Formats: sequence, C-alpha cells, structure tokens
Amino acid sequence: MNEAATSTAVEIGSRWKPYPVYKDSGVEWLGEIPVHWEVKRLRFIANSIQTGPFGSQLHSEEYVTDGTPIINPANLQNGKIVPDSNCTVDDPTLWRLSRHELRQGDVVFARRGEMGRCALVTENEEGWLCGTGSLTVRPDTNTCHPPYLNLVLSIRGIKDWLSLESVGSTMENLNTEILSRAPIPNPSLSEQCLIASFLDRETAHIDTLMAKKERLIELLTEKRSALISHAVTKGLDPTVPMKDSDEEWIGEIPAHWIPKKIKYLFRQTKRQNYADLTVLSVYRDYGIIEKESRDDNHNRTPENLDTYQLVNVGDLVINKMKAWQGSLGMSGHHGITSPDYVVYAPEHDENSRFLHYLLRAEAMADVYRSISNGIRPSQWRLEPENFEKLVIFLPPLSEQAQICTFIGVEYRRLEHLITQAQKLISYLNEYRTALISAAVTGKIDVREEVV
Repeated sequence: MNEAATSTAVEIGSRWKPYPVYKDSGVEWLGEIPVHWEVKRLRFIANSIQTGPFGSQLHSEEYVTDGTPIINPANLQNGKIVPDSNCTVDDPTLWRLSRHELRQGDVVFARRGEMGRCALVTENEEGWLCGTGSLTVRPDTNTCHPPYLNLVLSIRGIKDWLSLESVGSTMENLNTEILSRAPIPNPSLSEQCLIASFLDRETAHIDTLMAKKERLIELLTEKRSALISHAVTKGLDPTVPMKDSDEEWIGEIPAHWIPKKIKYLFRQTKRQNYADLTVLSVYRDYGIIEKESRDDNHNRTPENLDTYQLVNVGDLVINKMKAWQGSLGMSGHHGITSPDYVVYAPEHDENSRFLHYLLRAEAMADVYRSISNGIRPSQWRLEPENFEKLVIFLPPLSEQAQICTFIGVEYRRLEHLITQAQKLISYLNEYRTALISAAVTGKIDVREEVV
C-alpha cells in the first residue's frame, strides 16, 4: 500500500468506529468480518450471470437493427454508466437480442479493458444492451441490494481475486463461471441498504469536491492559455500605442511590432539516416518531447528508423495532421522524429522561446485550421506552402526576452496551483476508494451514520 493509501486508511479508521465483534471470514483478501455477517459466493445471491453476445449469436435471427445502445467497458465509470457516441448512435450495425437487455438493478461488470469496471443499471438505462466485453449480474433482490453489490464488485479485493482466478494476466478470460465463484461479504438485506445509503451520501460529497477541483483546473488552464496568447500578441505594456495589423486573427498589435512571413524565418529540411538518436514526438500540450518520457503514446515506433528526420535544438517541428490542435513547437531536444512531420531549420536571430509561445498560442489554432486542407477534422492537413505564407508579428529582441520571462514566471505559478489541485483530486479519489472498501467489507460500522 502506498503512502497516500496508508494515510487514507488511517483517517477512515479514526473517523468511524469498528463493529463490536469480528470473526475470520475464511477469505484471505477479506480478512475479518463482523460476527453477524456471512460470505456467500456470487451465484447464491444472483438470479443470473451472463456474458454479452458474441460468436454465432451475432448472426442470430433474434437480432433486430434498431440502434439500441450497447454498453462496453469504457462506458462504466465510477459505478455508473456513461454513454458516448460509440454506444448511442443509431447505427444499423448495432444488434439487439432480447435476452441481453439490461434491467434496472442489474450490475454490468467489465471483463475486458480496465479490470473489473462495474456499474449499476438505472431505470433510464433499461432495455440497453450488455456488450461483448462485459458480463451482466442480476441480483436476487430478496437477499441482495443491487447498489450494495455494485459497490462490493468495485473494490480492489474482488478484482485481485478475479485476476488470480482468471486464466492469464488480464480479465480477457474472465467468464460467468469464475465470476459466479467470487466471495461476497453478505450482511442482512437491511444492513446492505444502510451501507449503500451511507456511501451514496459520502461519495456524493467527495464527488462534489472533486468536480470543483476539476473545474478549478480547467479555469487555471484556460487562464494560462489566455495569458500566453495575450502576451505574445499584445505585449505586456497596456499603454503602448497600437495599430491595425490588417490580419483578422490578431487584430490590433503594438505599433512598433514588425510583420514577418514564416518563410523568411525558417527553411524546410529533411535530414535522414540518424537512426541512433533519441526518438522525439509532438504533443499538443507539451510541444516537442522525448517519446519515451510519456506512457500514453501508443503509436508504435518502427524497428528501422533510417527514414526518421533529424531534429536539432531550435528546429520547428509540425504534425501536419494535428497542427490545428496545437501539435507543433520549437524543439529543445536533439533527436529524430517521424518522416510524416514537417521539420524547419531556423534562419533567424529571433528568440526561439518567443516563437514557440507565439506559434502555439491559443489564437493560432483557428489560423492553422483556416489554412489547412481537408473536408473533415480527421483529414485536415497544414501543408508547408500554406504555413510559410503566414504573417506573424514580432517585437524587438529585448521585448521578446521580457515577455518570455513574464510567461515563465506566470506559467510556473499557475502550474503549481494546477498541480496542487491535481494532488487533492488524487487524494480524494484514494479516500473514496478506501471508504467504499472499508464499509462493504465491515471494517467500519456505519449503521448509525445514516440519517
């Protein structure tokens, strides 16, 4: 258990009291449970457990093409079903089979994707379908409260047990037989209802706090983007004389700033056969970085890197397909990058950092979009000949340096605030997870906590 999780568990243990008497549950991961609780295999408290349709069922005459939403593991988030365009679009390829329709009170459990995601089906989701990557558990409501079961199935102990029982290291081989054997802590039905009500109230408070912090991060990020964009297009002195730039995207500029076309600042180059250098990637949020520094880039690097392009410090690198999203920047690294990108060598004495901020400024996204070719976003391409015609406006070098210093200071200040908010969200998420686990495994007694 990491330090954050340990401190979270200690806080939970000190805030709520334990049950008076415990006994051994006989389940290693569960440990001791209240003396009046039982442990039951899932099959004894569920009316049915079944997988989503797959195999020969996909061609069954029982199907009709009515566009009914299909719920996949990605739609299961924080115990709830969160639909998206991939599951709700009225698509004739989405098939419906009556026995896979979800009912209110069902629990959908992921056997693919992120291990053990689960969600409770509400009245609004009745009639939707369980996808091939999930299983549906239909609780026996005479002995099992559906919201309580959904909470139990979400905890780490269940997921770890299922992972060990499944063949392989992922949930790909999880089936109904394995899930049916899962040990479930089982207090009385009335106590299950109390625990679920308690957790519904407490997690709602936590979720509200997390939502506020997430909104704060959005506002700080927007402020940071706006600050940079204003500094590199209007300068720092609000009293300086302004003039019309004759460019719609920027409007008025400081009167002493000089217009320059991109083609006079950079020269396109394609230097190859440097396969031994570090592979670089272009990120919308970070600019040019070493590819291996991130674990969220799933584009496979080929074995033969001879066609990859040399990038020197100060070079401008552009992802033509995503320039309109901000995927470009001045490189602070020496390495190689995709042959599909455009690399420009500098032919100027301007401040490279200022150019980096300017070319990645919020206001530039619409500019790149307007000069890109293509009929839809996924096909928009910023061709070099269009980019090189672009006019930008530059202050004197001394002012460029001042603006960069200002942006650096403000960026670090806002980044610190964003990081602090992210840490709090992480802690609250740890707390939420630990609280659910403590309540549904009987480590805390919440019977008197429900108002």
